[in-house]
Amino acid sequence: LATLPVRNSSTMATILANKSAFVTKAPAAPKRAARAAVVVRAQKESAEVQGRRATLASIAGAAASLAAAPAFAAYGDSANVFGKATNTTGFVPYAGEGFALLLPARWNPSREQDFPGTLLRYEDNGDAVNNFVVIANPTDKGKISDFGDKNAFLNSVSYLLGKQSFSGDTVSEGGFQRGRVSAASVLDIGSFTDKKGREYYTYELLTRTADGNEGGRHQLVKATVADGKLWILLVRVGDKRWFKGAKKDAVGVFDSFIVA
Repeated sequence: LATLPVRNSSTMATILANKSAFVTKAPAAPKRAARAAVVVRAQKESAEVQGRRATLASIAGAAASLAAAPAFAAYGDSANVFGKATNTTGFVPYAGEGFALLLPARWNPSREQDFPGTLLRYEDNGDAVNNFVVIANPTDKGKISDFGDKNAFLNSVSYLLGKQSFSGDTVSEGGFQRGRVSAASVLDIGSFTDKKGREYYTYELLTRTADGNEGGRHQLVKATVADGKLWILLVRVGDKRWFKGAKKDAVGVFDSFIVA
């Protein structure tokens, strides 16, 4: 067998000293070029869009605790059949064309058109007797007070409460007048002015019919005039359900509704 050459200590020392010469260094990662700043210039938005967004922002700020995922914003938690509740506050911000409000999280959109000029309609997914509708129709009035005082305006939109279809002579039980099978009671009338100086008329009414269904209907009405339109929010809730928790949903929608 051939004898391996024995390196002397001086030779090994030289090799160890030059060890770095035999180590292949990984190539240094190329330096990333600095990301160029990109400036996106948004197109000029119309004053109407800006105003609507500003209104929604104010409502969203007032309800800062809302945390619903965008996927459920249009349909509420009722659409989240198998998941856990995504919104523990019970309301979701909504911005429409010229108005904004808070939607009850468990209410769903409805395609019914109760009245001319209906822009939005939602109903309780648990019972459709609870619902609200936003209506806007052209008007030549410049402000809500041009319709007259609060009582005069209410008379002009009494069709919102429904009309008695029965015609005849009857002595009804339950406190109805002779020949009447329905009644409406005004529980509260009010008004307020928003930050833009726009006046709103507000009403709380209880309507009843002879059949005693639901014990009647709580109806909340809010109205104002803006941009050549008469805006009306009508919220309707069964009287029995009003006292079983539906009042919170109804009042939440009613209080939050505002025209941009």
